[in-house]
Amino acid sequence: MNKFEGIITKGIGGFYYVEVADAIYECKARGIFRKKKIVPLVGDTVEITVNENAENTIDLICERKNFLNRPPVSNIDNLIIVVSTVEPRPNFFVIDKLIATAEYKNIEPYIVISKTDLSSYKEIYDVYKKSGITIIALEDENSLKKIKEIMRDKISAFTGNSGVGKTTLLNRLDSSLNLSTGAISDKLGRGRHTTRQAQLFKVCGGYVIDTPGFSSFEFEKTEIIKKDDLPYCFREFREYLGNCKFTSCAHVNDKGCSICDAVKTGKISEIRHNNYIQMYNQAKEIKEWEL
Repeated sequence: MNKFEGIITKGIGGFYYVEVADAIYECKARGIFRKKKIVPLVGDTVEITVNENAENTIDLICERKNFLNRPPVSNIDNLIIVVSTVEPRPNFFVIDKLIATAEYKNIEPYIVISKTDLSSYKEIYDVYKKSGITIIALEDENSLKKIKEIMRDKISAFTGNSGVGKTTLLNRLDSSLNLSTGAISDKLGRGRHTTRQAQLFKVCGGYVIDTPGFSSFEFEKTEIIKKDDLPYCFREFREYLGNCKFTSCAHVNDKGCSICDAVKTGKISEIRHNNYIQMYNQAKEIKEWEL
């Protein structure tokens, strides 16, 4: 009997695959987790017992940095949002909803602009240049180097509309993946006969989450942000919070609002602020029982 600490890289049918150093152990969660209604998640750091003549067990789930409901994953460090300069055109509202959700969940958002050889990325850059979010335009090997550094020793999730170039980017980051563009790859365990569950795989000295949820923007629709928390999910708003004329300011079109004033003077993107207003109006409609 040996005890180890590792990370859950995959979970299927009640079995969890835990990576410890260079080994993978198939484990079952102890019954105490079911009694407490705790479900181990891909991305969890766990303590396990490896037995020679019995099932290996997950004994402890370490404290989570964050977790998402759908896809069910934990401890995500980076959300890398891939945005194309051409078709598919960027949907700034969806991008800002993703960024806000990442901020709310303590995940660092990054914007990576693809297809820069086909069209200018000035429009995208202008929207986010004052947001405090790192923007990387895919222009040369140096831009790939920046992404690799971001991913090192981290758990990263890539998201973006179909066709923006996520697969192409991953192949450029790690040629050994050899993923098929526009197709589900057996290499990542998502062929016809495999379950479509969240899974971690190693890339650039870190892990990438492979899950259909991120590709389809599923998680930005399932993570609820309260309207009072929403302003803090726009990091360029933060220096102005507390400076409004009224403490009840919603930062929509309120009189004496320091954020609205910053929009008028060009210090905050009007597009970003309009998307905030749309999100705020949606958040107002959320019922207490939905939280």
